[in-house]
Amino acid sequence: MTLWSGRFSSSMDTTLWDLSESYSFDHILYHHDIMGSKAHVRGLEHARILTNEEASTLCGVLDDIEAEFDRGAFVRVGSDEDIHTAIERRATEILGPLGAKIHTGRSRNDQVATTLRLFTRDAIGEVLRSIFALVDALVALGDANELAYLPGYTHLQRAQPVLLSHHLNAHAWALLRDVDRLGDARRRCNVSPLGAGALAGTSLDLDPQIPATILGFESTFANSLDAVSDRDFVAETLFDVALLGVHLSRMGEELVLWTSSEFAFATLADQFTTGSSMLPQKKNSDVAELARGKAGRLVGNLTGLLVTLKGLPLSYNRDLQEDKEPLFDSLRQVMLVLTALTGAYRALSFHSSTAQAGADDQALVAIDIAEDLVKEGVPFRQAHEEVGKLVAESVASGETLRDVVLRHQEYSRFSGLFDVGTSLRRRSSPGASGPLARDEQRRRLDERVRTLKNLLEGET
Repeated sequence: MTLWSGRFSSSMDTTLWDLSESYSFDHILYHHDIMGSKAHVRGLEHARILTNEEASTLCGVLDDIEAEFDRGAFVRVGSDEDIHTAIERRATEILGPLGAKIHTGRSRNDQVATTLRLFTRDAIGEVLRSIFALVDALVALGDANELAYLPGYTHLQRAQPVLLSHHLNAHAWALLRDVDRLGDARRRCNVSPLGAGALAGTSLDLDPQIPATILGFESTFANSLDAVSDRDFVAETLFDVALLGVHLSRMGEELVLWTSSEFAFATLADQFTTGSSMLPQKKNSDVAELARGKAGRLVGNLTGLLVTLKGLPLSYNRDLQEDKEPLFDSLRQVMLVLTALTGAYRALSFHSSTAQAGADDQALVAIDIAEDLVKEGVPFRQAHEEVGKLVAESVASGETLRDVVLRHQEYSRFSGLFDVGTSLRRRSSPGASGPLARDEQRRRLDERVRTLKNLLEGET
């Protein structure tokens, strides 16, 4: 029997049932749906629609049903279209008419919206904890290789030397912006739709604040139409996760390059690589490639939902059932990537000598010569042109840039700039890549991590 059988003279066609049912994927919401149902029952109790005894009995049975799910003993029957129907059916099966009171003053529209907000709020918290773990792994790798440096790149061409810790912290700062965005999304998600009913509220004397307080929502809905139709919180979460996935993809691409024979800056541990089914010598950076590949899936989930939402009339439409699978998938996939990359970085070996050799490329000293000319009063554009000519001469002759500089007496005073590590040490401005700027940057990073953790922990 469906929830609306009184209106209809025949049952749903099997083709529509197959198209319509969502239990196959939304059953994972059972914990959050039961949370919402128990809070709703207490709201009915507060309104004296249920007695204290009835409310306690219903909440007890809901706990029992949750225990059935927890131990894998819950049995779905043919009429269970979704998780919400299944739980109500089971409560009525156990309690009879009392179980049938559980949906009083409530629609699946506000019920589903409430359940999904509760799920999303908790899921974002899990993602945030995993991002912090990845940030910790990046910082730890930099600390373990405190003196290591490598070439920094623009256009994937060697540009200037940077400390490894500086490079890894660049990823950490991007991830902390993801934390900030997801925290904002969670705050906007933390609004209770329960009490909005199907779309227009109810004539029953229900106070939406009662279940909202029980469930830990910061506020209740202001407009019932908006409450049941709003999926901004899903779209925003999918965007934040997609952008997080883009950042993780960039890290994956970098690991693919670093662990190639051509770069040889790093080696991934065996437990985070795979071999070839044909080539015995291969050690493939699959963890990095999958991190890169998953980004397309995350962006696709976001795009798909936005297209679904486009042009829907107020208020609830069945199209909104399509919000769950992309949300569930994106959250699951990004958690897999975060966890795997964290392990990969913790087990990664960085080859300092190889990376340093690339960073000590004499061509990278060109900007140092130009900046010293500027310090002597030469206009930068003139200095840039003069040094550019020296570089061109080096390229044409096959000589090192240092040899060319030494051959020109008017520039020979700059030969000391080519000493190993000198160019790196000169990167000393605030936020720069050299050792002199490192401690202040580390202080700021640690402070930002603490601030975000304290802020987010205060909201849970």
